[in-house]
Amino acid sequence: MREEWYDPLNKVAVTIVDVKDAAQELAKAHLSGPTAAKYLAEALAGAALLGAEMSEKDESVSVQMKCSGPLGGLNVECTSEGTLRGYTEKKILDDFDGVRVPKDKEVLGDVQLQITRTVPGRILSQGISRSFDGYLAGSLQRKACIKLEASVSDDVEILGAKGVMVEDMPDHVGELVSCKLSKLKSLNVSSRRLLDELGLKGAELKKTTELKFACRCSPERAVAMLGALSDVEKASLPEKLDITCHMCGRIFTIKTR
Repeated sequence: MREEWYDPLNKVAVTIVDVKDAAQELAKAHLSGPTAAKYLAEALAGAALLGAEMSEKDESVSVQMKCSGPLGGLNVECTSEGTLRGYTEKKILDDFDGVRVPKDKEVLGDVQLQITRTVPGRILSQGISRSFDGYLAGSLQRKACIKLEASVSDDVEILGAKGVMVEDMPDHVGELVSCKLSKLKSLNVSSRRLLDELGLKGAELKKTTELKFACRCSPERAVAMLGALSDVEKASLPEKLDITCHMCGRIFTIKTR
């Protein structure tokens, strides 16, 4: 679920997302270990927060992370309909899974985010940064901060996966509320509790959007991929071929001839 709140007195907007269910379905589909599942869940929450900005039909926002650490990177997407999908480059990290809770630097290393908003056939905007906050400040020139939090058990049960974005509007006066976000101890509390801790007791709920896992892959799309091959290439294929969707892990078995 995505909730969009606004405090008219303080001139502050807050977006809160919970992507636990979608993260669980994707972690299961990709056979992810607990470490990969944690970072996938957090990235899904980040994409869901940015998805609140979408205004055009069939618009989507994607977050592609390249990192030097053992995770390798990830790619997640949120559509204007609130559907989520994505994957991590590495699914199992033996040095961390079931061993200890790693630090971000150990798993990710140096990070680069590419955030892209598109509609079919057209790129609306694109920005590159080292963090979500850097993207908001640098590419969008906004006084906003994002905090992401996910918890995963050793048997890959998603215990929680939430994200919060706080934005001080241009007419906000006084101390920046967005700066308080990093000081919150946990996001695993009610929305009203989060708002109270940020000093936004007068915040009003303006909009809610259901968030869920869904992918655009299909058997028909898998078959269509073969249309791009030459007759010689098709002849070299086995009679049956398994095609895996990288975004959701679904496998399609199709006949090649």
